[in-house]
Amino acid sequence: MDKIMAEPVLELSNLSKAFGALRATDGVSLDLHPGEIHALIGPNGAGKSTLIHQICGTLRQDTGTIRFAGEDIGALNTAERARRGLGRTFQVSSLAPDFSALRNVMLAVQAQEGSSFRFFKPVMRDVGLIDRSMAMLERVGLKDRARIPAAELSHGERRQLEIAIALALDSKAFLLDEPMAGMGPEGSKTLTGFLDGLRQEAPILLVEHDMDAVFALADRISVLVYGKVIATGTVDEIRRDPAVRTAYLGDHP
Repeated sequence: MDKIMAEPVLELSNLSKAFGALRATDGVSLDLHPGEIHALIGPNGAGKSTLIHQICGTLRQDTGTIRFAGEDIGALNTAERARRGLGRTFQVSSLAPDFSALRNVMLAVQAQEGSSFRFFKPVMRDVGLIDRSMAMLERVGLKDRARIPAAELSHGERRQLEIAIALALDSKAFLLDEPMAGMGPEGSKTLTGFLDGLRQEAPILLVEHDMDAVFALADRISVLVYGKVIATGTVDEIRRDPAVRTAYLGDHP
């Protein structure tokens, strides 16, 4: 079945949020389908971060609905949305920097299983927990870096570790907030290849300024300007859209 014809995993309908007279998001509607990477682009101040905060539940929308895996999640808090399988990685890393990559993932596995954080128990000898966590690290290409503290990983490796944690939480969709930020050309190329395969694990809503990565990865692109989606389409459709070129892509020849 064509991925765009399948039922959407995430569906936003007429989402709006105002701060006084400023409409940070203004009637935004978009969706995310199985196996898809849907990129969200726009100039600084377009409302992308506000929209992501609404999807994750850190900010409540004024109007509109958010449906995830067939459920209206608009009244759920951030933790409840994460437990439903809405996985987010952050523009600023939220890892435990002094813990190894393995221990970071182990904490996520424990949380998913509903077990308490057994800080005073020898968790590092829990073979079942270690095996499940190592499997997540292997899936993102970090098996050989398992014992390295998160703080000593490269920027790209930290993003991959965040995704391993999202996988450990059994995410049904990923929200990736500028994963290429701070990377050089080689790091961006490596992460682009990784994300290309990740869509088979779960679909991705990708917020990104790196247009080379966006054009290489996206099945569809939505362009947000002054809180409104001015266009949604394939890479070729967005490249050709005169309104998009005027508002945004003209700055990125």
